[in-house]
Amino acid sequence: MQIGVPRESAPRERRVALAPDSVARLVKAGAAVVVEEGAGVSASFADSAYAAAGATIAPSRTATLEASDVVTKVQRPTPDEAAEMKPAAVLISLFQPVASADVLPVLAERGITALSLERVPRITRAQSMDVLSSQSTVAGYKAVLIGASMMPKFLPMLTTAAGNIAPAKAFVLGAGVAGLQAIATARRLGAIVSAFDVRPAVKEQVQSLGATFVAAEAISADAETKGGYAREQSDEQQQRTAALLHDHLKQMDLVVTTAQIPGRPAPRLITEAMVADMRPGSVIVDLAAESGGNCALTKPGETVDANGVLVYGAVDIPSTVPTHASQMFGRNVLTLLQHLMKDGAVTIDVNDEIAGPMCVVYRGELRT
Repeated sequence: MQIGVPRESAPRERRVALAPDSVARLVKAGAAVVVEEGAGVSASFADSAYAAAGATIAPSRTATLEASDVVTKVQRPTPDEAAEMKPAAVLISLFQPVASADVLPVLAERGITALSLERVPRITRAQSMDVLSSQSTVAGYKAVLIGASMMPKFLPMLTTAAGNIAPAKAFVLGAGVAGLQAIATARRLGAIVSAFDVRPAVKEQVQSLGATFVAAEAISADAETKGGYAREQSDEQQQRTAALLHDHLKQMDLVVTTAQIPGRPAPRLITEAMVADMRPGSVIVDLAAESGGNCALTKPGETVDANGVLVYGAVDIPSTVPTHASQMFGRNVLTLLQHLMKDGAVTIDVNDEIAGPMCVVYRGELRT
């Protein structure tokens, strides 16, 4: 069995699907790994590191794809890349199936089986395969650094010869993996941190990181799905939450929004009116920009200046920390491959509790 690691072609993507440490473990397990020349360069992994891990370096994308029984990618392939894949191969990547209408028929035509990494089920056995969680950790960390660099003031309290500088106030909306990492990072940098989430279970986690949980009266017992994600609020709940958040936002210097609902547009938590009442110089970093944004003014990949309040629509933030993001991503993929490997080959069973929900194309049949 040969596992292929092509160079990513998506704009801004600097990650690689398998880092050398994961390649070494696959080779040790008996798999052959072929890596396209330069695939890891943007993540600071030289071809020599892959060769030392036991991989073969292929001179081109075509050579990598045509020879691979299993292809691992970060972003979904283009139709041209899909057309170069070996018939009946297995593809593992992030997919966003709703946005993949151009490539799914090509995969189906070639009899390829495709697994979408966004669909790893939230069960104990699959935690180590969950790329959304690992990459959200990166995004939450980097969001605070981006926000701090955009602010016209310090985050921590400082005592200087010119007098004391008060600490900035940071607010995190959504306390999932990204949100909790943002809270921890803002606390490390010395900000006074508060947070909000509609799920009652995360209040204790927020407080354990040294942050204040605000608007507790807006949470409800039915706000969480069985998978641990936030459930969309009713209109009445949304109005109550909005009023509470509006008052709190007026005093904030940095806001990081992370609230998302799988398969649906991100909830709109910050209105134009709320932004208008924020202090000039404050910054909003919206990590939900790619799924519609938590702020009404968010534009993916752009910074909007709303009367002195900067709203940044964050896009593909994990790619800005490509070394560690790739290592974490690769370890998730490695664990998934170890689960799928039987007798020296990757076997996909649609009845398997992990592979089944992930499968968007099975031996040429669309399953989205």
